[in-house]
Amino acid sequence: QVQLVESGGGLVQPGGSLSLSCAASGSIFSSYAMGWYRQTPGKQRELVARITSGGSRNYADSVKGRFTISGDNAKNTVYLQMNDLKPEDTAVYLCNFGIRIGIRDGVSEYWGQGAQATVSS
Repeated sequence: QVQLVESGGGLVQPGGSLSLSCAASGSIFSSYAMGWYRQTPGKQRELVARITSGGSRNYADSVKGRFTISGDNAKNTVYLQMNDLKPEDTAVYLCNFGIRIGIRDGVSEYWGQGAQATVSS
């Protein structure tokens, strides 16, 4: 059993900052890529940022230069620092981990419960 618990988010004015964190716990043999997605009503879930176990990062074009993803493999935790926020960044943000629960198991995806980030004046 693997659990992902998110924290952070909230309400901020345009131009402000928010941070998110997501910690995975439970039966984790090893973790691989960690990422953040976001979802708004009526739209498909979109990848915001992703980091591999080797530290390679990629970002959605809409957040490049404003968002920073980081990870702590030892703590199975991923972070997202969001700066210069815009109203269009308003969404539920979900973390995603690729995790192997045993040496003979394949890699499965796990999701956090979601954290609301609202950017409004």
